[in-house]
This record gives sequence, C-alpha cells and structure tokens, in this order.
Amino acid sequence: MLLAAGGGRRLGGRPKALLEHRGRPLVEHAVRALREGGCGPVLVVLGAAADAVRERADLSGCEVTVNPGWAEGMGSSLRAGLAALAGSGADAALVVLVDQPGIGARAVERVRSAYRSRASLAAAAYEGARGHPVLFGAGRWPDIAAGAVGDRGAREYLRAHRDALALVECSDVAEAYDIDTPADLARLEQS
Repeated sequence: MLLAAGGGRRLGGRPKALLEHRGRPLVEHAVRALREGGCGPVLVVLGAAADAVRERADLSGCEVTVNPGWAEGMGSSLRAGLAALAGSGADAALVVLVDQPGIGARAVERVRSAYRSRASLAAAAYEGARGHPVLFGAGRWPDIAAGAVGDRGAREYLRAHRDALALVECSDVAEAYDIDTPADLARLEQS
C-alpha cells in the first residue's frame, strides 16, 4: 500500500506524489519499489490533486482509492487504504510513504520477508530506529485502523505492540529521509 494523499502543506501546497524525481513523479518511484520488492497488487491511496496525479503518473496495474478526508492527516489515508483492502483476501499490507524516495525495492523485500502470519507486525529499522516500510498482518488491520488518527498513522499502535514488532535492519540498503520542506527538495536532485 502506497500512501500518496498528502497536499504538501510545508511545500507550499505542492502534492508530494507529483514531485519530480529522475524525471518522473515520486508516486511512480514508490510504486516501482513496491512491485520490484515483490508486492502485489499495489494499492495507491490518493487525496490531494488526485485527478492530476492520475493524469500525470503511470499507475497502470495499480488499484487506486481516493481518500476524501486526506487533509485530516496520514491516519485517514491509512484507514482508507485498509478499508479498501478489507475483503480482498490479502494476508498483509506493506505500507510505503510517497515522500521517502530513499526507500527502494531492497528494503521493501526485506520487510516483506518478515511476514509469518495474519498477526505479523514488522518494520524497517535504520540503525535500530523504527521506520518505513511497515508490514501489518491482516488480523491487525481493525485495531490499527481504529487508532489511526491525525498524522500519527499507526505510530501509537506500533508503540503499544513493540514486543510483537519485528524490526528488520535496512540502513545498508535504504535511506529513510522524508521530503517535507523546500530545503528537502535538494535531495531529489542529488539522488
């Protein structure tokens, strides 16, 4: 699942999904990381500028859902994505954020390989600190959705269930930086 609904408030209202990286929108890079990391089907949660994202980005082969409450924060997008997956038969959701272009297929594959059951809970770690991607077994979705509010997403759930959380070290294959501010845009040009 790719969360790509944010409006880029700190970027002057530029939706992150449409930021260019290597000549293509960030959303395409994240979709490719999920696919090359062994995930499928890929669900993309859009919100801000959803029509423009669909028009400019190649999301062929992806399932797309639009979060009408995207301005509430990442929690609402996570809830929308989990709701879209409910009843799909999926055993787990591996969640990637559109504004982390330093996370590629190798980190996705490592976290995906931590799946053991519908109760699985795993996250990438960067020098021991929890980050993305995060894997949620389907048995955990209702409780995760119930607590996903504001910009916290599943943060509180992960904190409360840290004893069940498998951390998968990824600092050797990925960089967990975010593109949040105009100063961060330089990272898109450098990588």
